[in-house]
Amino acid sequence: MKAVSLEKEISSTTYPGRGIVIGRSADGARAVIAYFIMGRSENSRNRVFVETADGIKTEAFDPSKLVDPSLIIYAPVRVLGNKTIVTNGDQTDTIYELMNQQMTFEQSLRTRNFEPDEPNFTPRISGIVKCSEGKMNFAMSILKSADGNPECCERYTFSYDAPLAGQGRFIHTYMGDGNPLPSFEGEPTKVEIGDDDIDAFADKLWNALNEDNKVSLFVRYIDIATGEATSKIINKNN
Repeated sequence: MKAVSLEKEISSTTYPGRGIVIGRSADGARAVIAYFIMGRSENSRNRVFVETADGIKTEAFDPSKLVDPSLIIYAPVRVLGNKTIVTNGDQTDTIYELMNQQMTFEQSLRTRNFEPDEPNFTPRISGIVKCSEGKMNFAMSILKSADGNPECCERYTFSYDAPLAGQGRFIHTYMGDGNPLPSFEGEPTKVEIGDDDIDAFADKLWNALNEDNKVSLFVRYIDIATGEATSKIINKNN
C-alpha cells in the first residue's frame, strides 16, 4: 500500500464520519495523533471538544438543544501511563479501565460491540499509542456489523511496531455519505505525515474536512524521547 496525501484522503468524501489518524512525524521525533468528529443532525453538530485532566471530552455547545447524549457525549482521549487512548465513543473508558486491570487493548474491546444506532450500526474505531524509552508503537481497531447485519460483529485489530517516520494510518467510521451510512472497509489507509508544526498540521486537516459537516478536531504531538505532549483543539462552535 502506497502512502497517500492525508488531506486528499479526508477531503475525498463529504462524510467520513469520525476519524482517527496515528503516525510518526517525518523527522521521527514525534508521535502524531488526530481525532475529528462530524455531524449531519442538529444533535451531532451541537458539540465541542473540551480539555480534561488526561485528555478531552465532548460537550453540548448549547445544552438546551441536547436531545440524546448516549452516543455523542464521551471522552475520546485519555492517557494511561505512557499510553494514549483515542476512540469514537465511550469505549475509551472501557479500554482505560480494563487495561488498568492488565487486559490488552484487543481483549478490552472484545467486551464491546458496534454502536446500536440502527440502521447505520456505526463502527467503533479505537487507537492506542505507546511512547516509552525513545520508542513508539501503536494499534488500531474497528468493531463493525457484517455489512449492516447486526447479528455478527466483525472485529479487526491492526498493530504497528516501530512505525516508519513520515507515515501514519487513517481509519474512519464511514466510507462516505449515504442512507444507511456504509461502514469503513479494509485496513487503515496509509497516509503521509510531514514535519508541520502542530498548528499547521491541524489547519490542514480542518480545512480538508467538509465545511457543512465538520464539528471538532483534536491533534496531539508527543515527543517520543521525553513523552512531553502538546495538543490543539479546533471547534466549529465557538
